[in-house]
Amino acid sequence: MALIKSISGIRGTIGGAPGDGLSPIDIVKFTAAYAKFISDTTTRTDRTIVVGRDARLSGKMVNDIVIGTLTAMGFDVINIGPASTPTTEIAVVAEKACGGIILTASHNPKQWNALKLLNQDGEFLNDAQGKKVLEIAEKEAYSFADVDCLGQEYINNTYNIRHIEQVLDLDLVDVDAIRNADFTVAVDAVNSVGGVVIPQLLRALGVKNIIELNCEPNGKFAHNPEPIPQNLTQISSLMADGRADVGFVVDPDVDRLAIITENGEMFVEEYTLVSIADYVLENTPGPTVSNLSSSRALRDITHRHGCTYSAAAVGEVNVTTMMKETGAVIGGEGNGGVIYPAAHYGRDALVGVALFLTLLAKSGKKVSELKKTYPAYEIAKNKMELTPDINVDAILAAVKEKFSGERITDIDGVKIDFENSWVHLRKSNTEPIIRIYSEAATMAEADALAQRIKDIIAEMI
Repeated sequence: MALIKSISGIRGTIGGAPGDGLSPIDIVKFTAAYAKFISDTTTRTDRTIVVGRDARLSGKMVNDIVIGTLTAMGFDVINIGPASTPTTEIAVVAEKACGGIILTASHNPKQWNALKLLNQDGEFLNDAQGKKVLEIAEKEAYSFADVDCLGQEYINNTYNIRHIEQVLDLDLVDVDAIRNADFTVAVDAVNSVGGVVIPQLLRALGVKNIIELNCEPNGKFAHNPEPIPQNLTQISSLMADGRADVGFVVDPDVDRLAIITENGEMFVEEYTLVSIADYVLENTPGPTVSNLSSSRALRDITHRHGCTYSAAAVGEVNVTTMMKETGAVIGGEGNGGVIYPAAHYGRDALVGVALFLTLLAKSGKKVSELKKTYPAYEIAKNKMELTPDINVDAILAAVKEKFSGERITDIDGVKIDFENSWVHLRKSNTEPIIRIYSEAATMAEADALAQRIKDIIAEMI
């Protein structure tokens, strides 16, 4: 059993004793703490919170407890039912709600669930806000409403369609171009809410030929739900004979988008944002942002368009904060998370699908040909396990000192930029490990750079 309490929400496995997993008691505790935080900080006059969920097996159970707790705290609840993370974010803004809770453990396996917490702008809580919620929960510094002040639940199942309509209304989404291209599109939605909303979106975009894999939203994930190459063998094999022009894979809450080429090869998650940013910048030049662990290719594409690139600390809220500060026209994370402010400030696979299909239609290229037009990099994602008594901060400081002659960024761990490569070291918030991400022109070079850092750390300890 596992229960992870962090600023971004509460994540745990279903079952077990209170405090050991995401038990009903833990769900009530953290939901009540969030409600108390919202009550103390919101500027909204109406006490309303939006709740959406993915299609996990535990979804309805967690949903019922969360809604019951929120109404017991005196809040009205807009229950939008099974919906993606970006759909829930949009609903918070549309309803002028005080906040929102998304019930999803994102890419985690089926035994996990989580409470992802939103503010009144439909965006994730920042570091200080998340810590305040955890503090309230730890102290149990909340109280429930009396019988005359209980909230009410209201059902609203319109937001999937409203989200799609909002995507279609984006200036850079060209429905006619997509329809005329007559694409055949394969979709793997890992048996969650994407299995409903992505095919709906494709039909609205004029795509007539859709191959659906794992699109029944029953929560019985057909494979590990993280959309990375080793988990996408089914759709890759299906497309190997060229039966589809492009394949799209989303995670259970539909905020990450992976793309498969027409011959079944990986477009690579990192290049979801790179390709869409290239299209956006061609039409609306401006700054871009990604996190420190994302590919240098976005920086290169941005500079190619004569625009400025900035790197933020890892985490969606950090990326969106920097995007607002710099006035970025596009941003996101290298895990397939596209953030397009013209839609809203949140990772959104629906926006990614629509913009990529428009790019593909207008380019006249195959997906594999399109990939060749972007800077070629390979990222190696490693970790190094340490004993709990080792001071990870001291190790990071020592690595920073050793490479002091290189360009160093230390807003989130230590990132070392070399002329043709980089390596980023971050400590885990939940385990005694250091994450080591490295990028170079080839995977062999990226792996060698990571191993060099591992050897240096091993000598230190």
